Amino acid sequence: MKPIKEIDLMIIGAGPAGLTAAIYAARAGLQTLVLENNIIGGQVRLSYTIENYPGFEEIKGNELADKMEEQAVKAGAQIDEFDFIEKVSLKDHEKLIETGDCLYKPQAVIIATGANPKKLPIPSEQKYLGKGVHYCGVCDGASYKDEVIAVVGGGNAALEEAVFLSKLAKKVIIIRRHNYFKGEAKALEAVENTPNIEIMYNWDLVDVQGEKFVDSARIKNTQTHEVKEIALKAVFGYIGTEPKTDLFKESIHLTPSKYIPTNEKMETNIKGVYAAGDVREKEFRQITTAVADGTIAALQAEKYITK
Repeated sequence: MKPIKEIDLMIIGAGPAGLTAAIYAARAGLQTLVLENNIIGGQVRLSYTIENYPGFEEIKGNELADKMEEQAVKAGAQIDEFDFIEKVSLKDHEKLIETGDCLYKPQAVIIATGANPKKLPIPSEQKYLGKGVHYCGVCDGASYKDEVIAVVGGGNAALEEAVFLSKLAKKVIIIRRHNYFKGEAKALEAVENTPNIEIMYNWDLVDVQGEKFVDSARIKNTQTHEVKEIALKAVFGYIGTEPKTDLFKESIHLTPSKYIPTNEKMETNIKGVYAAGDVREKEFRQITTAVADGTIAALQAEKYITK
C-alpha cells in the first residue's frame, strides 16, 4: 500500500513554466511539490546559448536552468527529479497523482510538461536514431567534430543550433523545404554570416542511409522534384514539437494537436487544474511566454486553494 500524501499544489514538469510557478507558489506559502521525470530545466538546459531572455545579454541554457531551480528551492518548493508518474486522475472534486512511491492528493495541479521534438518523417528515422539522426546539438554535436552534417528546420531552433554546430563541424548544411525561414532576423543574420553554413532553400529531406551509421542523405527539390544524394555524417531535426500530454488525455480536454487549451487564467476544463508553458495551446512558445504562463497559473492556483 503506497503512502498517501496530501499537499497544496502539485506542479508536473520542471521547465521554465514549472519552475516559475514553483517560485510564486512557494513564496505564497503553498506546500509545493514539483515532479519531473527527466532533467530539470527542460529544453532550456539543452540550449547552448540564450540571447533573448531579459536581464541576460547572453547566458548558457544550463546556467539559466540552474538559476531557476536554485531560486525555486530557496523559495521553499520541493523538486522531485526522475520520479515517474504512473497514473493521473483529475476531477473537479479530487486530484490523484500516483508515482512509483506515493499517491499524492493535491488541492490544485499545474501541468507544465512541455513538449518533445517532432521526429523527422523519414523511413529510416528509428534505424539511425543516435547513429546519425539526432535532435539535440548540445547533446550530440561533439561526436561530429570536423564532419559534414545537416540541420533540418526553419525556425529559431534550427538557426541557433546550426550556428552552434558550425563551431564543431567542418560544414553545416541547413535543409529548408521553403524559400524562407520563420525564425528571427537576427538568428538568420548570424547563420548567413557564418562561413561554414550552407543553406539549401527549397529542398526536403527524403531519407538517410549508411551501413551502420549515416553517411549520406537523399533530398528532394520541392519545386523541380529533382532527387539527389549528399554526403554527410548526421542530420539534426528541428521541425517543431509535440506536447507531452498522454498522461492527461483521459482527464483534460485536448486540441486535435494534443495541446491543452486554457483561458487567460491558465484554467483547463477541470477546476483547480492549470496548464502552463509549451504544453498549452498558444501562438508563441518562448522561454518568456512560459515564464509568464507559470506566473499566472501559480497565482490563480493560490487563489483557488485559499478560497
